[in-house]
Amino acid sequence: MRNARVHVISKFRWIYLAPVLALIALMGWALASPIGASPDDDYHLVSIWCGDGIRAGICEAGPTSGERTVPEAIKNSAVCYAHRPAVSAACQESTFSLDPAHTEATSRGNFFGEYPPVYYAVMGVFVTPNIEGSVVLMRMLNALIFVALVSALFVLLPVERRPGLIWTWLITTIPLGLFLLSSNNPSAWAVMGVGTAWLALLGYFESRGKRRIGLGVVFVLATILAAGSRGDAAVYVGLGIFVALVLAFKADRRYLVSAILPIAMGIVALLFFLSAGQAGTGLQGFTNTPPAPGDAGAPAGPPDPLALVVANLFNVPSLWAGVLGYWGLGWLDTRLPDVVTFGAIACFVGVVFVGLAVMWWRKAIVLALVGLSLWVIPAWVLTKGGNSVGQQLQPRYLLPLIVLFAGIALLNLGARVIRLTLIQRVLVVGTLSITQMIALYVNMRRYVQGDGGGGWNLDQNPLWWWGIVVSPMFVLIISSAAFAVLAWILVKRISTPAVAAASTVEG
Repeated sequence: MRNARVHVISKFRWIYLAPVLALIALMGWALASPIGASPDDDYHLVSIWCGDGIRAGICEAGPTSGERTVPEAIKNSAVCYAHRPAVSAACQESTFSLDPAHTEATSRGNFFGEYPPVYYAVMGVFVTPNIEGSVVLMRMLNALIFVALVSALFVLLPVERRPGLIWTWLITTIPLGLFLLSSNNPSAWAVMGVGTAWLALLGYFESRGKRRIGLGVVFVLATILAAGSRGDAAVYVGLGIFVALVLAFKADRRYLVSAILPIAMGIVALLFFLSAGQAGTGLQGFTNTPPAPGDAGAPAGPPDPLALVVANLFNVPSLWAGVLGYWGLGWLDTRLPDVVTFGAIACFVGVVFVGLAVMWWRKAIVLALVGLSLWVIPAWVLTKGGNSVGQQLQPRYLLPLIVLFAGIALLNLGARVIRLTLIQRVLVVGTLSITQMIALYVNMRRYVQGDGGGGWNLDQNPLWWWGIVVSPMFVLIISSAAFAVLAWILVKRISTPAVAAASTVEG
């Protein structure tokens, strides 16, 4: 019996804990903010409640054809604290009732197909009379989907692709990615879908047998997640498909037959894009109503087109930095300390530069293409609508492309494997763990006490918290510890000599 226990222990691998630790870390972020905390949640939550059509007690017809009647808690969830960082989420108690019988009409929702319908329809299945419970359940579902996708890729991908997979998600998700992946925002699906679809497709071309089938299934699911959530994500996932087709190209029959699946899914993504109202925004820019000429601060006339495009091209990098903490979280009103931005950017730039040591001409071409897209697309959309960087277009819209860019930069080529030294790994994992904890703490404090309110201890007279047994500080400590342990387990796993050696054999 003792020998049997020893055998079981000897077969145990720390990597088995990774999915559980990832879920704990993301669930901390899911609990870190109240109903309505992600950007435009008044629109997205209403769209979820109405995602499966008219339903009694959930989403009912409004006074006009362009309105729906929903619980007032869904419509007014962020009214009292959005853009008011000093106000805690406790203000919700005097703003609305959590009783679903208390309803209001609203015209803000996906009633005419501005967004693709899949995300809202799926999330709508989980609507219950318990509004808070439904919101948290959907956030945790998004976290679970993300962990399942990445875990499946880790198992199915050729071994030399795993380091790029892990490093990509570690350096691109702090802080905005973690916030979105465990939110009610459709950008959660956009980020995870675009970030996994292209790599699953590349592995699909490089694998055989059951692994190839499994990667094909992951690719299809990830493409539907992306294209079914946002119109721009449908474009991004199409770009990812093109990237994988270029990287995997071979002038033979097997490649041509294999290309049928990605071409078909590319058409599906295109149809999602064309059917969404967001297609017009991509082509014509955001609608922007300028202030009247007599208003204070109003421009003397329309902006000079050349000056606007130059200014936008010069300032687009602030949107990239916004993904890594330069812009605020939530309704852009949760300002993060500069140490978070500095640490996240340093890790991103440092690891990506290590990845550039492994280069070949196809990688260089697709990396340049995605990099150019990251610069040109936001500049085009903003300039076309007469907007400047800082107006309308938010960093979250570019996060899927940034994940794609980092993933390409971190690709290995056969025996040419990206390696960080021990001290580099310690510094990166340590920095990411600390910045994650600080970002989570600041995000929680903004809602529990209000920005600048209370003391350092979130458990001491919290103004707002969920009606659950665990306290804010407990969630913070457990979630942050889970992230730190997860990061080290993953980095240690992909950095072992055995994995590096296997990359020359498997795949």
